Amino acid sequence: MQSIKPSIQSILANKAKLLIAISIGAVAVLSIPVILPHLNHPSMIYHIVLHIVSLVVAVFLTAISAVAYRRSGQYPGIRYKELARQTDFANGVLTYNLNILEQFGYVNKFRHNNITRYYPLSIPSSDLKIISHLRVYSEKDIILFLLGHDFCTFNEIVEHLRKAPSTVSWHLKRLCEDGILVVRHGKYNLYQINGKELVNQILHKYKESFTDRIVHNFSNIVDEL
Repeated sequence: MQSIKPSIQSILANKAKLLIAISIGAVAVLSIPVILPHLNHPSMIYHIVLHIVSLVVAVFLTAISAVAYRRSGQYPGIRYKELARQTDFANGVLTYNLNILEQFGYVNKFRHNNITRYYPLSIPSSDLKIISHLRVYSEKDIILFLLGHDFCTFNEIVEHLRKAPSTVSWHLKRLCEDGILVVRHGKYNLYQINGKELVNQILHKYKESFTDRIVHNFSNIVDEL
């Protein structure tokens, strides 16, 4: 059983293998009840072949839609390019099937900061912006740092990220504009997470989709508290 599962995953991940497998399956299923009784009728065979091709295409597109939906569920907030890379589907095929999934209410296309990401509809709208920021490495790093250190100065965040102050400032501005961070103004601007509990819940709920080891470690610490 364990050896069968990787084989199925290998077929689903490869368009050519998937199409061949569906074609063989369709012919095998229909050969005795449909194809063999009409071998002596060329005109019937022609129509049967057309129907089989239509069936194969329909099943193929359904399988691709299922793969795209599964990927968006595994990696909520996944970008189009990453989805194309993981599924190895051509742009036209992937776009077509994502549009179908969106029309039938299986996925949610969420555009944020000029970036389009895909989510399953089961994810609440309140989580979408936070997940979108957690998908940006520098912003995820800032969020994780501030979860463990309340009221940090700009210089402390710059020192932690080891990036140019202008870059850090840009990411902080985005996080503040979306209400992920709040700033306490004074002699020094102090940054903190706005709604720690919600951010912790999201990190815990979707931690399997974040491959970064730091996120897993932080989620495990939260679990133990």
